[in-house]
Amino acid sequence: MADVIYTSKEGDTVDLVCFRHYGHTAGVVETVLASNPGLAALGAVLPKGTEFILPDLTAPEDQLIEKEEGVKLWD
Repeated sequence: MADVIYTSKEGDTVDLVCFRHYGHTAGVVETVLASNPGLAALGAVLPKGTEFILPDLTAPEDQLIEKEEGVKLWD
């Protein structure tokens, strides 16, 4: 996946756009905001027609971290 330039629609928020594009928001919203200086200053609901970058967040397979099983509280 390559970087995408997104143009906001009426009622868009960064987290909603991230969820629609990436399928989740965990860690993604922060990356999108860091890639687009000044985007957060526009407020929670983006002005219609705001263009910003949705960066490519795919990692090579050798860099993917395996998910931990969790913590056992009792043995």
